[in-house]
Amino acid sequence: MIDTAIDKQMRQLQISVVVPTLGREQVLVDTLQALMACDPAPAEIIVVDQTPRHEAQTEQFLQMLCEAGKLRWIRLGKPSIPKAMNVGLRAAQQGIVLFVDDDIQPAADLLAAHHSAHGEFPNAWAVAGQVLQPGESPGKRGQWAPRQGLLADLDFPFWSDQRAFLVNVMAGNLSVKRDRALGAGAFDENFEGVAYRFETEFARRIARLGGDILFEPAASLRHLRAARGGTRVLGNHATTASPLCSMGDYYFAMRSGWNMATIGYMLRRPLREVATRFHLRHPWYIPVKLFGEFRSFCTGFSRWLRGPQFLSESCGDKGLVTEETPPEREASLTRISHEM
Repeated sequence: MIDTAIDKQMRQLQISVVVPTLGREQVLVDTLQALMACDPAPAEIIVVDQTPRHEAQTEQFLQMLCEAGKLRWIRLGKPSIPKAMNVGLRAAQQGIVLFVDDDIQPAADLLAAHHSAHGEFPNAWAVAGQVLQPGESPGKRGQWAPRQGLLADLDFPFWSDQRAFLVNVMAGNLSVKRDRALGAGAFDENFEGVAYRFETEFARRIARLGGDILFEPAASLRHLRAARGGTRVLGNHATTASPLCSMGDYYFAMRSGWNMATIGYMLRRPLREVATRFHLRHPWYIPVKLFGEFRSFCTGFSRWLRGPQFLSESCGDKGLVTEETPPEREASLTRISHEM
């Protein structure tokens, strides 16, 4: 009995896996089964569920795992990717927290690779794993070269098979040192809807605070891009006037500091969004999309005016810190907020 308990403990890495989910059914079940089959297994799996109502089979499966002690199931009301990740981060009981999407096929050694990378690089506050989209295979990066400023690493190929230090991440395969992530304020809950660029803003912030971000290709998974659920519940971004699909990009740019590069980036975005084959074939959607981009800019600007909504360690699970200072003062403000 003792030997069995020791063996089980040795086969578990001290990693909490957090799976935010929205509107997913069988693919969520498949993802959780694959995570539990990883070797070594995670110390815990936390599902932060934003689905109003699951199909009966999915509900029964999640309930069964909870009753067996294999899953912690947290349900939220209003969907928010940063909020769900913050809730999972606060609930996690291990020092390393791995965030994954709810529609993935993880490599069997996914957790081991993340754990090993954190051990090898102790100053890495975050490790971004390899993400293979449908049709992609691992390969050399080719002509990719890091850029500076606002565009730094925005086009990094996360299918690469070579290590790198970055200032960008993909939230669907991201592990963080829990205390460092909380100390940096975690994820900005001003991002909403698709929450575009929220993980990049997080990466830039921890880099400014002195943490490294390692891209580790050995920590690999396949992203399935399930046809149902996820941000698709917000509608088709090419045909909607809703600000929920684009506001994050404008807000991210504003958070990076107002300068000519930022202004140029925001001015080019509406043109990029309508210069597509879809809009060439459906030109009547162009004014709709441009109106949506205008609304997105206005929403992003209003978020920028009120300041970011960071998670505060000193305010309980629901505590947020609102900061009204520019990015260059984030480091000092974050340190002060934790000393108060």
